Amino acid sequence: MPPRAAPRGSAPRGSGPAIRGSSSSRGGTSSYSLSTTTNRPNITTIGVPRPNYGAGGTISNIHVNSFRTTIPEGVIHHYDVISPSEKTLPARLNMDIIESLQFRIAPAIFTPRCVYDGRKNIFAVRELPFGERGYQDFDVTLGDGRPDPNGRPPKVYKVRLTKVAEINPEHVSFTRPLNYLFNILNRVLKRFIHGEQSHDNSVLTAITALNVVIRMAPTMAYPFNVRSFFTSRETRDIGSGISLWRGYFQSVRPGIGQMLINIDISTATMYKGGPLLVVCCEYLGKTNPNFLAQHTLSERERYRLHKFIQGVRVVTNQPIGAHPAAGGRNEPTPRVVKGLSIKSARMEYFTLRDGRSLSVADYFKQTMNRPLQFPDCLCVEVGSGAKIPMELCNIPPGQILRKQIPPDKTKDVLDFATKRPADRLASIRTGLSVLAYGQSEYVRQFGMRVDESGPLKVQARVLKPPILRYGVGSKAPTIVSVLVNLHETELLIVKMKTPNNGAWNIPVGPIVAWGMVVFEHRFKEQQIQDVAEGLYNGCAKVGIRLEEMVVCKFASGQQQVRKTLMEAGKEIYAKLKVAPSLLVVILPEGANDMYTEVKYFGDVECTRAKPQYFANVCLKINVKLGGINTIPDPSSVSVLTDPHMPTIVMGADVIHPSPGSVGRPSFTSLVGNVDSDTAKYVADSRVQTSRQEMIADLCEMSKHVLGFYTRYRASVEKKLGTTCNPKRIIFYRDGVSEGQFKQVLDIDGGDRTGNCLAGTVVDREIAHPTEFDFYLQSHGGLLGTSRPAHYSVLYDENNFSADALQSLSFALCHVYARSTRSVSIPAPVYYADIVCSRAKNHYDPSEVWESLGSEDTPSGDAGESLDKFRTGFKPLHHRQASLMYFS
Repeated sequence: MPPRAAPRGSAPRGSGPAIRGSSSSRGGTSSYSLSTTTNRPNITTIGVPRPNYGAGGTISNIHVNSFRTTIPEGVIHHYDVISPSEKTLPARLNMDIIESLQFRIAPAIFTPRCVYDGRKNIFAVRELPFGERGYQDFDVTLGDGRPDPNGRPPKVYKVRLTKVAEINPEHVSFTRPLNYLFNILNRVLKRFIHGEQSHDNSVLTAITALNVVIRMAPTMAYPFNVRSFFTSRETRDIGSGISLWRGYFQSVRPGIGQMLINIDISTATMYKGGPLLVVCCEYLGKTNPNFLAQHTLSERERYRLHKFIQGVRVVTNQPIGAHPAAGGRNEPTPRVVKGLSIKSARMEYFTLRDGRSLSVADYFKQTMNRPLQFPDCLCVEVGSGAKIPMELCNIPPGQILRKQIPPDKTKDVLDFATKRPADRLASIRTGLSVLAYGQSEYVRQFGMRVDESGPLKVQARVLKPPILRYGVGSKAPTIVSVLVNLHETELLIVKMKTPNNGAWNIPVGPIVAWGMVVFEHRFKEQQIQDVAEGLYNGCAKVGIRLEEMVVCKFASGQQQVRKTLMEAGKEIYAKLKVAPSLLVVILPEGANDMYTEVKYFGDVECTRAKPQYFANVCLKINVKLGGINTIPDPSSVSVLTDPHMPTIVMGADVIHPSPGSVGRPSFTSLVGNVDSDTAKYVADSRVQTSRQEMIADLCEMSKHVLGFYTRYRASVEKKLGTTCNPKRIIFYRDGVSEGQFKQVLDIDGGDRTGNCLAGTVVDREIAHPTEFDFYLQSHGGLLGTSRPAHYSVLYDENNFSADALQSLSFALCHVYARSTRSVSIPAPVYYADIVCSRAKNHYDPSEVWESLGSEDTPSGDAGESLDKFRTGFKPLHHRQASLMYFS
């Protein structure tokens, strides 16, 4: 199962190793030997045991962004961390509390220092002196522990550390309490990487401990986010109050016969440091703080700004006395912004202890001798209702923006994050100096030694691409296309072509009854003609006969989008007496709300006048109208096309709401083929509980897809009786972490971009020691560093060999209808990802959905909010249900 992929063809931070190299006729392996199978009767696995290693393709030596590390020889002690009187605290605050505990509160107990994961686990190289009780309570304060200038004592955090009982690591048949995590940790992990130890909780916790060890030093020193940390060595200001910081991802992973650390570069969006007023002006695109005044800021702008700054920490740029209006603190301690006030500092009043009423602006003028420069600007609310003028606040740098970035900034983030393989490797080498494993007291005291001499060299294989079939209609001498609809009973196949490094060209078929709707007021008649001519030419080049445009309708952005599109469709019907098959819509730049309305109305194409864009549009148009662009030749993938073993391939995905949302749902999708050639797909999408990774309605969704499969086989392919039913189901599930597998069941060259060739597969040195998995880079490089998908086989009644399943997965990466290139994951999974992303368009855009499930939604209302999303979710129109509307 491939992990959820970030932008296709690029390399986001580390869910799998980036691989690079070139194919060759021979290649080496690592110094240790590899057995041909890992099936051992005494070893239990979560997924399918590895049946064998793949042998197909051309051997290639490549480098991966992994580095060997040793396994600690000593004992590691495991402690559970709880704070009984506190709610769940941010990981950074937890790290600060444990740092204060170790360095100031009880340094004698915590020498040598322990490592902490920011949540529940502490690991130590010696048993902490807690006596027979096995636990100890601590009172921890931050800072120097002294009262503030107003005499207020520091906040006390109560922490309890408790020893953990674990299963004996030598895998005996009983459990007993231990004072340490593992007895002879080295032996446990060594047995595991050599395939002699089950992948049980003891192994999982041991690997967790090693990850905490290597991450401890950087998370103490830098901003961090789960497995990555970020430094200010390389940053970029992208406007809107946002800056980008380069970071480094690191993860300890078991390989075959060796322990590895996977290192990659990552990117974080940060709040821009500096005066809060300036940052807020940048976010709203204002040129002067006076635009943030109560009387000039619209309610929509205020709400957007409220959402943007909610959760950011600020410090005041001058001492503030002990008073309800300002929070009563006199120290530059960061305060978390709860939100933005509705009234300005001039209009926001509070009651003094003597009973007088005073505005926030007057308070600072009279009591603190600080007249405000912008008294009509709003305040920020911190603490328990305390309000501080925005102009007195500064944002400390290095705060991660844990919200969805504005759509117009996506390109800036991709430009910053994208690096070619050689440049990416250079950044990773730079990261080694930042990580400084050899200088980390935690890494040294836990006995780990990391080989920083260079990235790991492994043996890969480049698979032969499948042969693809196309139908009639092409003007190209070597390529033709397929165009069928739901009522045709056969395909006219005339030629075949083998893709070259994941790319090919394809023409598609005729289009009639179409029109254009223009919402861009700057478009004139000549520009419309240019767009239409570009579309005609693009279609002609790929073999599509495009009839003359029937209707061209102009509309302003203020007009109702839905009404305008309906009118255009009616005009086409009035002229031709047939329903329109296509509307081409031209939208203004950045018209996201209008685009949402267009997608809600139906499946249309939003066009730019670029020849390559028109060529890609042709692919999408064909399949949206019921056609098929390409099918794999039966000789290439007999597993899919065997008439005696009809096969349905399904892809599933889940997409979750942005960080901080409460009550907004997760969307699920299931996509499956309906034809014998695994080229024509249908989809189902549902709403479920927020951030639940398991698909709640999978059974009903599967019935939906299977129903379409049997009906298509009967009505279109003319199969009879039980031959309409599939005998084999191949199921690809995207986005599941290794820890959730059980829940699911119950620099050697390369291509011209420096990336590995499409079809590069690795199933040896960096793969799982006992289970059936492999890394497959199925797409050719375009921008940046390509990242392979990681496939883990969880259940298999077909007894696939490694070669069979690797070739099958590679073939499915070639039948993605939107592209004339092979893609990064199998087509049905890619489609499922798109269906999930489109699910947000299944709501009537004329209704208000933005405020539902926001960060300030009370947690008790989350269920009610989810019910509203479920009720408001609009199902597909019956005419779209059988078409690849998601292509």
